[in-house]
Amino acid sequence: MALAWKRAGHDVWLHGRRAKPVPVPLTLTIGAAPPWVDRVAVIVCAVPDDAIAALAGVLSATGAVRSEQVVLHLSGSLDHSVLESLRGSGAALGSLHPLQTLVEPERTPDHVRGAWAAVEGDPRAVETAERLARDIGLHPFQLRPEHKTLYHAGAVFASNYFVVVEAIAQQLFERAGLSREDAWAALAPLVRGTFDNLTRTGPEGALTGPVVRGDVDTLARHLRALPDRERALYRELGRAVLELARRRGLAPDMLARLERTLATG
Repeated sequence: MALAWKRAGHDVWLHGRRAKPVPVPLTLTIGAAPPWVDRVAVIVCAVPDDAIAALAGVLSATGAVRSEQVVLHLSGSLDHSVLESLRGSGAALGSLHPLQTLVEPERTPDHVRGAWAAVEGDPRAVETAERLARDIGLHPFQLRPEHKTLYHAGAVFASNYFVVVEAIAQQLFERAGLSREDAWAALAPLVRGTFDNLTRTGPEGALTGPVVRGDVDTLARHLRALPDRERALYRELGRAVLELARRRGLAPDMLARLERTLATG
């Protein structure tokens, strides 16, 4: 994120507890608290969720945070109240969560462009977060603080659990006799095609497979073939698919047969 803001024309300083490589042209100061806290307009707490409150306490203890500043964190699941120890400074408190998976720093400036970002907090912090998001090509939207955790759980389903489901598919292909490399090579075009359909039509339009086709016998065969852990997950996901199939207009009697099969097959 720092690299994205730097390329967008912002003056960005990084600070960490210990030395680590950072992308050029960024530089890093090291220590308990940044020596430049009182010289910036916006402080971004880019640490794991469990460390945000402690970092806010460290910043508060410096006495250097000013009322005209904005303090943001990047957590998807926590709201701005986790920064409450800074309330006495008068700074505006908020959060900015880029709704994108970020792995390689050098690719982040391109990767965030066009993605959405959740913002919430004090009015001045929200205004600043929205501006910072737009500066790097993000599309900001506001959330109520009490909805952050639910929103983040949805993001985990969309990204993290999507990856886990693909890993399970790869393992099942391996059980069927393919090498690990061939299993993923075979699955990758299917995943790309599914994602393309999802992008164009949304979940309802992209749904294919035995549930939406009403293939009761296929479901039963899958359940018999799967190992215990995968069978339990298949059942739970299958029940979720039933709701999409219901919206697609699958007949009630067929839905009932499918549900019985998922429960007992």
